[in-house]
Amino acid sequence: MTSSAAVHSVVIHCQGILFDMDGVLISSLGSVERSWAKWAKMRGVDIAQVREIAHGRRAIDVLAMLCPDLDSQAELELIEEIEVRDNDGLTALPGVPELLAALPRDRWTVVTSATERLARVRLAAGGIPVPESLVTADQVTAGKPHPQPYLTGAELLGFRPEECVVFEDSSSGAQAGRAAGCTVVATTFSHPINVLDAAHYVVTDLAGVELQSTNEGLVLRLTPAAG
Repeated sequence: MTSSAAVHSVVIHCQGILFDMDGVLISSLGSVERSWAKWAKMRGVDIAQVREIAHGRRAIDVLAMLCPDLDSQAELELIEEIEVRDNDGLTALPGVPELLAALPRDRWTVVTSATERLARVRLAAGGIPVPESLVTADQVTAGKPHPQPYLTGAELLGFRPEECVVFEDSSSGAQAGRAAGCTVVATTFSHPINVLDAAHYVVTDLAGVELQSTNEGLVLRLTPAAG
């Protein structure tokens, strides 16, 4: 991650962009927290413990960590149903519509810890164009912070990981992108800058990210946040 003194704009050349969904493309924190709070109450689990580990991870991994004695698949179906029904407040985050409008459709996709069903519901509710193909929790065997999701995303676009930029908002997601070999840009939507040290750069949101599409690929210009 850049140091606090590095506040000048940065230019990144890449071929493809891999976006995390929650906290990067859409504001879904309210839905996520309400849904997990409802599940925690049903199962007698401390909600503070849930909040500590849930963000940025696949639900099935969180469930296995919290309640190893329960049927993780059955609990996944339960929490997915709760989350799918809660669309209150789902909106596109600042700068997202403009950035996506400037991107060729074959140059980006979504790599999320949500299931495919939940991802498609949330993207549609937030007014985000849904990629024809995306990487979801049920398409990988290892979730973030493991690099597999972002390795899969790069392969899906047809580029090497080092040719891709990852946009993330969680510590586990930034670690996954870094381990995959991608350039990682983190936002401070859900995590403070001090826990995003796996990211190469940190920005407040996507509003200040400029994009140019050229014959050679994509050119991103951004100004890292001080921290």
